[in-house]
Amino acid sequence: MNILKEIKMSAIVTLVLLVICCGIYPFVVFELGQLFFPRQANGSLVLGSDGKPIASTLLGQTFSADKYFNPRPSAAGTGYDSTSSSGSNLGATSQTLHDNVKQRVADYRKANNLSDTQPVPADAVEASGSGLDPHISLKNAAFQLPRVAKARGMSEDDLKKLVDRYTDGRDFGVLGEPGVNIIKLNLALDGKYK
Repeated sequence: MNILKEIKMSAIVTLVLLVICCGIYPFVVFELGQLFFPRQANGSLVLGSDGKPIASTLLGQTFSADKYFNPRPSAAGTGYDSTSSSGSNLGATSQTLHDNVKQRVADYRKANNLSDTQPVPADAVEASGSGLDPHISLKNAAFQLPRVAKARGMSEDDLKKLVDRYTDGRDFGVLGEPGVNIIKLNLALDGKYK
C-alpha cells in the first residue's frame, strides 16, 4: 500500500515539473525575450530590400572577394554551416592542422600584400571553436583595410571610420577583446546594413 502512495506522489511531482519546466518556464522566457529583446530573440536577422533574411549578425559567412573583409576560417561543415557547428578537433601535434595553418598564412600574406616575415593575426588563420564566429580582431581588420579600400575605391580613413562603427567592445566592459563584426561591416559596405 505504501509503494502505491510513493508511485502516486512521484507521478504528481513529475507532472507538475513537466508543466513548469516544459510549459510555463519556456513560455515566460519566450515572452520576455519577445517583449524586451525582440531582434535578438528572433536571431538578430538582417533583412534584404525584399524583406527576406539575408544574414544574421551572430553567424559568420564566407566573404572572399577583395572588396570584403574576410572572416576567420571555419571548420563548420563546408564553412559557416550552422548545422555542423564545431571546431576541427585537430590537436597541436596534427600535421594536417600545421599544413592548413601554414597555407592560410601564405594565402593571407599574399591577399593582403604582406611581407613573408610579417606576423599574421591568429584569428586570420585559425578557426573559432564553433566555426561560426562573425568577428575578427582589430589587428586582422587593420591588415585587410588597405586591400578593401583599394578594391572599393575608398580612402583608408573613411573605411577605418566604418570599421570603428562596427567594432564591438568588450563584454560588460572587461571580458574578451574588442572585435569587428564583419557581417555588419561587409553588408554596410554594400549598403545593405545601417
